[in-house]
Amino acid sequence: MSALATSWWSADTSAPLLPLTVGQLLRDAAASAPDATALISVAPEREPRTWTYAELLADAEHAAAWLLDRYEPGEHVAVWTPNVPEWVVLQYGAALAGLVLVTANPALRGAELQYALDRSHAAGVFFVDSFRGTDMASIVRGVLPEAPEVREATPLEGWLDAIRSTPRRDALPVVDPESPTQIQFTSGTTGRSKAAVLKHAAMVNNAIYVRQRCGAPAGSVFGTALPLFHTAGCGLAGMGTFQQRGTFVLAEVFDPTLVLRAIEQHRVQTFAGVPAMLHAMLAHPELGEFDLSSLDVVMSGGDAVPPALADGWAELCGAAFTAVYGQTELSPIICQTRPDDARDDNLFTAGQPLPNVDVAILDPQSGAVLPVDHEGEICARGYQTMLGYLDMPEETSRTIDAEGWLHTGDLGRMDARGFVTVTGRIKDLIIRGGENIYPREIEEELLQHPAVAAAVVVGIQDAAWGEAVAAVVQLDAQQPAPTTDDLHDFVRERLAPHKTPKSWYVADALPTNAMGKLQKFRVRDQIVAGDLTPL
Repeated sequence: MSALATSWWSADTSAPLLPLTVGQLLRDAAASAPDATALISVAPEREPRTWTYAELLADAEHAAAWLLDRYEPGEHVAVWTPNVPEWVVLQYGAALAGLVLVTANPALRGAELQYALDRSHAAGVFFVDSFRGTDMASIVRGVLPEAPEVREATPLEGWLDAIRSTPRRDALPVVDPESPTQIQFTSGTTGRSKAAVLKHAAMVNNAIYVRQRCGAPAGSVFGTALPLFHTAGCGLAGMGTFQQRGTFVLAEVFDPTLVLRAIEQHRVQTFAGVPAMLHAMLAHPELGEFDLSSLDVVMSGGDAVPPALADGWAELCGAAFTAVYGQTELSPIICQTRPDDARDDNLFTAGQPLPNVDVAILDPQSGAVLPVDHEGEICARGYQTMLGYLDMPEETSRTIDAEGWLHTGDLGRMDARGFVTVTGRIKDLIIRGGENIYPREIEEELLQHPAVAAAVVVGIQDAAWGEAVAAVVQLDAQQPAPTTDDLHDFVRERLAPHKTPKSWYVADALPTNAMGKLQKFRVRDQIVAGDLTPL
């Protein structure tokens, strides 16, 4: 490919776009590899549960028949559970039945669950009785009187027995690959979540491209503890594995011991996790006791990955690294590095765009395409764009412009090779005395310090400058603790003086959403409330 003059990567259309629904994906896999192991569910304090492709399709078809006895094609049903295997059966059963699955974070509380059910117009909700000490059944019972559109609430305990006694139907609804398959709530790192409506073919093809980019061979074993309620868990991890007729090793919860044991026992070849997961696994006190030699590739995204983290996995077991970038509204990935990319490209960029998507860096004010290496808003358009935010036409039109560009709200730049580097969020901009400061630039420098495991930089009110730069760091317990002077000098050596944080705080853990993304609005609130410890 010739060098780019402007920051616009035109879609590579050489890769096929398959007209597949989520249900047809499973049907095709079961037809070609019926006896191959499709799903292994692992959880603390129980033996793994396993399905072949033939068994998983049979359960999904029973589920579709059970669902169609209660719901009409096109209706929405919510699932509010951790990564139990019944979630996967419901996902594919709903797809075969032509229903739209509403995915809800199991950490939600009553008012939040009610909001999700109301916003999505869910006609039913599936749940587990309890999770991590929370009486979820009681919460559901409390919410139902305030959720009049919900006709039926179904506990998943015993649900497999119920669907298996429901005869499969000779014919199921014809489902359009361009029709909705899921309603996914946005990450909520800056405020109230919106309900993004995603298409069958968008999620299926995106998952296929991600698996191809990471170089995983057909039939390989893919492991993760990423939550199923997010596109990364149920989409790129699950659907991508099924397209390759591989084995999907799914952890019910993220527990470092559980996940490391699963990698060892089931010979996982590709593992996907957010940086916080990967760090916790490397910090396991008995890490050397696990045989991780099967691991070829580690995949991550969602936040900046400290170079030491990727290097740690390479040193531990020789695993290569691949980084993904995208957002829920894009089903979800638009850019990805290759495991064999140059080290700096792999660690400090989001890679090149995946097939069949246009990616451009646009001027946030004028909307013009910028020259290469100029910072602007990362925008994308193509097959994977959401259908819109449910019942929010104005929000949809603000996000997807008249030319079809979806505006991510992320700042970045593109080089002449098409490699995209994420530099921050438009809304995260700190304005100090008229100077624009982008927190991500400071965060990435802090992550180079050997004692810093994670960092978040925010702007706080300042009488003299309007805003001042504040940094909160999570320290690596295995390294000597730095002082404020140490970190101040470290940043000053690398960045302009006005970008150096004025105040420093330390936290045992940084507030994140369910995908492990830092929630800066909560960090700012903690600083203002005096809840954080000064370094």
